[in-house]
Amino acid sequence: MESVEYHPKYLEGIELFNVCEFFEAHEAWEELWQEDFGPARKFYQGLIQAAVSLHHFGNGNIRGAKKVYFGSCGYLEPYRPRYLGLDLDKFLTEMKTCFGAVIAATEEFPQIEIVPDTIPEIHLEPPASAQSAE
Repeated sequence: MESVEYHPKYLEGIELFNVCEFFEAHEAWEELWQEDFGPARKFYQGLIQAAVSLHHFGNGNIRGAKKVYFGSCGYLEPYRPRYLGLDLDKFLTEMKTCFGAVIAATEEFPQIEIVPDTIPEIHLEPPASAQSAE
């Protein structure tokens, strides 16, 4: 089996995401997305949109958050259940919980505040090289 390491920009984006620096996480992943034309490209786009949706939600742009949330899900769904060490089943379930009130909102401009305890974090499995070394 070939040794696989996670790209530093992927890891940087995850670190930023996990401290709720969603705009910065989006920026890190966008650099990676711009240089990757392989099978992971749409996966990175889904992560970018997940970060952007949380950025909008945190800033009170609920319409934007809802639109980008659904786009993110659309990009990430095909990579389920797991891709590049990310448990997408868990991540998408946590995103759905976080966005529950946003998804359910029927008003044109709803006033919904993000619940900090529901914001997902990303925890990766070790890369293949670390797994085979165990």
